[in-house]
Parts: sequence; C-alpha cells; structure tokens
Amino acid sequence: MKNILKSMCIAFVVSLLFSLVPFEGECREISDKVFRIHILANSDSEEDQKLKLQVRDAILKKSEELFSDAQDKEQAKKLAQENIDLLTQTAQNTVYEQGYAYPVTASIKNMYFTTRYYGDVTMPSGVYDALQIRIGDADGKNWWCVMYPSLCLSLADEESSLKGELTPSQYSIVTSDGKFELRFKAVEIFNKIIDFFSK
Repeated sequence: MKNILKSMCIAFVVSLLFSLVPFEGECREISDKVFRIHILANSDSEEDQKLKLQVRDAILKKSEELFSDAQDKEQAKKLAQENIDLLTQTAQNTVYEQGYAYPVTASIKNMYFTTRYYGDVTMPSGVYDALQIRIGDADGKNWWCVMYPSLCLSLADEESSLKGELTPSQYSIVTSDGKFELRFKAVEIFNKIIDFFSK
C-alpha cells in the first residue's frame, strides 16, 4: 500500500512538472515582451510614500510621450535607455518641486518580479527588463507596473495594448481571471529558486 501511494505521489509530481513546463515557457515569453517600471520610495513614511506616487505620475506622463512611437518592448527599452537622463531629471525635479532634497537615480535593470495583478490582468512572476527609479535611501515600499505595453495609465486600454504584443495563448494566461492561480504560484516558486541560484 505504501509503495502504491508513493508511486501515485511521484506520478502526480512528474505530471505536474510536465504540465508546468509549457506554461512556464509561455510566462517567460510574456516577460520578454513587457517592459516594467519599479519605483522605490525613500522610506515608508506617509510623506515619502506620497512623494513616490508624485514621481510615478511625472515619469508615466513623460514615458507616454517617449513611447508613443515604440513598436515593441525592445524599442521602448532602447528609448528609455537613450532618455535615461531626461527620466532621471523628471523624477528629480518632481522631488525638488515637492520640497525634498533626496537624490534620485534611474537605471534600466533586468530584475525579478513576483506575480502581480493589475485590474483583470495578471503578470506572471519572472525576470523582466525594467526602468528602476530610486528615491533617496530607497528603503520604502515600492511601486511597479507595466510601462510597455502601458497598463499604468489606463487599465481600460490593456486589452488592445496587450493583444497587440502577446500571442492568443499568452493573452489568455494574463487575462485568465484566476484560472491559472495554482500554476502562477508554482512558476513563482520555480523562478525564486532559479533567481536564488543565479545570484
């Protein structure tokens, strides 16, 4: 009886892994088509968290102008890199305008994100290219979203913007409405293990 139970458990784990491999591959391809934004506040104080959101608004407004002609994620990333000084100055000016002297840095990074939810859209965990803005000590709660295709400014437009970038199967994953919750968790655990060993 013990051997039968053991065999059933092994068979279940193996079948789970086989079903997860194609799903994880689709999630990885989604991360290759999306450009994220990550903003770290100076601290968790109410004032610093409010400032973080003001910086967010200024950066998103500027990026909307910059990315208006971007045809894909790589082009959006290239435009962000080419305009990194402008984006840094936009964030820094916002900080100064609000009466703070915190220094601001901006950089393009390849970084790990956990599974995130934006309205009806789920972005699977994984390693994404992102614009990272660090305010002051960057010790506060952070904020992140999808800069390209933009989900930050108007979730009402996510259908048309995402449909243009993702395959039908990838689009069904990000708009699954909880259908793949268990798989998202499994992929997140898998990605955390990979991220841990890659450091």
